[in-house]
Amino acid sequence: MNPQDILRYVDSLHREKNIDKELVFLAIESALQTAAKRQYGEETDIVVQLNRENGKIAATLEGEPLGDDQIGRIGAQTAKQVIIQKVKEAERDSLMIEYREQIGEIVSGIIGRADGGVATVNLGNVEAILPRSEQIPGESLHAGERVRAVVFEVRATGNRIRVVLSRTRPQFVQRLFEQEIPELGEEIIAIRSISREPGYRSKVAVSSVDSQVDPIAVCVGYRGSRIKAVREELSGEHIDVVRYSDDPEVLIPNALQPAEVEQVLLCDMIGRAIVLVKEDQLSLAIGRRGQNVRLGSKLCGWDIEIMTGSELEEQIERAVAGFSQIDGITEEIAQALVEQGYLSYDDLSVIEPDLFVEMSGLTPEKVDEIVEKAELMGQEAEQAAADERKSRRDREQLQKEAEAAGIAEPEAPEAPAAEAEAPATEATSEETPAPEPAAEETAGEDTPEPSASDPSATGSPDSETESAASEKS
Repeated sequence: MNPQDILRYVDSLHREKNIDKELVFLAIESALQTAAKRQYGEETDIVVQLNRENGKIAATLEGEPLGDDQIGRIGAQTAKQVIIQKVKEAERDSLMIEYREQIGEIVSGIIGRADGGVATVNLGNVEAILPRSEQIPGESLHAGERVRAVVFEVRATGNRIRVVLSRTRPQFVQRLFEQEIPELGEEIIAIRSISREPGYRSKVAVSSVDSQVDPIAVCVGYRGSRIKAVREELSGEHIDVVRYSDDPEVLIPNALQPAEVEQVLLCDMIGRAIVLVKEDQLSLAIGRRGQNVRLGSKLCGWDIEIMTGSELEEQIERAVAGFSQIDGITEEIAQALVEQGYLSYDDLSVIEPDLFVEMSGLTPEKVDEIVEKAELMGQEAEQAAADERKSRRDREQLQKEAEAAGIAEPEAPEAPAAEAEAPATEATSEETPAPEPAAEETAGEDTPEPSASDPSATGSPDSETESAASEKS
């Protein structure tokens, strides 16, 4: 092999494929060594070195240098094939490094194919894929269009790499904010938390290092111009921008806006926040199909439970009565459990035994027995609730059939009785089904430009301009 040809080949790959020269030299050395072993035997000790300056090849066999004629007998065609393979691997490794450094960052490309399922996106030096599961629900992608997304996953597949993009991750919202809001890059304001249900709604908690700068007004922009640009990229997804606080009792009410919160009760032992609202604010706090409280929970990192004061009192009474039925739990212990936020058998079944021992003064063996009993009673309560739901559906079906037949309503099967004192098995916000898409007004679109010195002129810093529009729609 001509030394000058080797140097030209290395330089060409470096410029055209953006592969480090050292990687190419190493690939050629490995290829020549493989070819030499095939020539002289797989068990022989052969070392091949390539001079980086002049391209000359030096080789040793069992410690003895090989002459030029011996090196020349190394199968040139075999070496060429191995070199091609090694160079492809080097190119793949170079792309792997490049795109793994971009995980979580926005990239832009041209859609190649979009047939309703997986879309391919040409990023220039690689063809990425945008799976249907990573596309925003309801959006329509077309071949030839430019699309932006974050790099979600990079993995090797043979001699090629597979780059997976996403438009549904919270990072995508954050990167769009960073592109539209220079103050984020300047670190005047910061995004502290994001929760998102793609295509429907996002909540973004922001803070400012300067007390004279309102982070919400900065994000919304004049007449909502900045937030509007982000929403357009997200296919009209509604965005609530709320003020961040290290104090959960401040952050949680902010996260649940536009609902007005009366009181927040924190149950630190189980990470639950009981939020009390007035009756007329209950549906607003929960949101359509539980969306508002679900996003608020993700934003704050607390399991938020919304209820009125009367509902809380009723649930406390039911929990105390239910816990007191368990052998070994006195009314005083039941009251102590309720004060720590344990309101159901399910809660009691996952309590930390050491904490329960410390709280109750009971023996570890008795605590284990109580926890097992609570788990069993929780399953029974859940089964009773499921039977009740089934019985109710059966009654409704019989009534519909009777009405369709034009006869008197038949006697419905009697519903199974449930224990009145048993604490209810709780349904968390995560179990609520995803909401249906709805047309919503842009947050802060018609808000006048805010003044940094006048927080009241920001178009409701705590998302009044955004969340109210969402709930009216």
